[in-house]
Amino acid sequence: MPYIDRAGVAIHYDVTGTAKDAPLVLCTHGYSLTGAMWQADAAALADGYRVAAWDIRGHGYSASPDDPAAYSKALALGDMNALLDELGAPRAVLMGHSLGGYLSLSFHVEHPERVRALVLVGTGPGYRNPEARAGWNAQAEERARQFEQHGLAGLEGAPGHGGRHTSARGLALAARGILAQHDGLVMEDLPNIRVPTLIVVGADDKPFIGASEYMEKRIPGSRRVVLPDAGHMPNVDQPARFQAELRAFLDGLPD
Repeated sequence: MPYIDRAGVAIHYDVTGTAKDAPLVLCTHGYSLTGAMWQADAAALADGYRVAAWDIRGHGYSASPDDPAAYSKALALGDMNALLDELGAPRAVLMGHSLGGYLSLSFHVEHPERVRALVLVGTGPGYRNPEARAGWNAQAEERARQFEQHGLAGLEGAPGHGGRHTSARGLALAARGILAQHDGLVMEDLPNIRVPTLIVVGADDKPFIGASEYMEKRIPGSRRVVLPDAGHMPNVDQPARFQAELRAFLDGLPD
């Protein structure tokens, strides 16, 4: 299995599609999921794209350090930057689900020159209001406590992680260090996004319908697709429709 070393922290990734000169799509999963959530989508794109799906630190086959300081948004963004370097891609399409979408937007704040386009799936731009952000962070802390108290048992039968998780402690530390939010920079950056942006949300994903509408209004030229009969993972609930929308978007990107 391929890894990159990030100061002693092994970050796992998979690449589908063998043509090194093909456009790269870097896929970032949601919290408590893994890169396995993108397997069907990667296979559907393999004839024309390289698709790299990775496991966020604390998740899946990536390392789960014991030190809480090894988990932060800044370190996760550094992992993404290092993956692009490893894959020889000056720029890439960033596709992210939930937490992965937020990280993709955060990456655009830090490295807009490396972002060719954005695909935002079941995600939102965070919070400007400190009280709303505190509510989100309380939920992140509760998820951390659940993993500490019950281990990985709560993930049994849940889609999207592919049975890869090895450390409940890693997931707990990732909730506190990466899932928790500390500023409104992503929301403030939305009007500055100048790359093509596709926003996909499930019609039944009520917590993120409003966020998807907000992003569509704030990101210039963005396009939003609401998939019927789909929840928080529309690529899993409606794979054919999702892949059709994704392929049309990617094939229409300027060189």
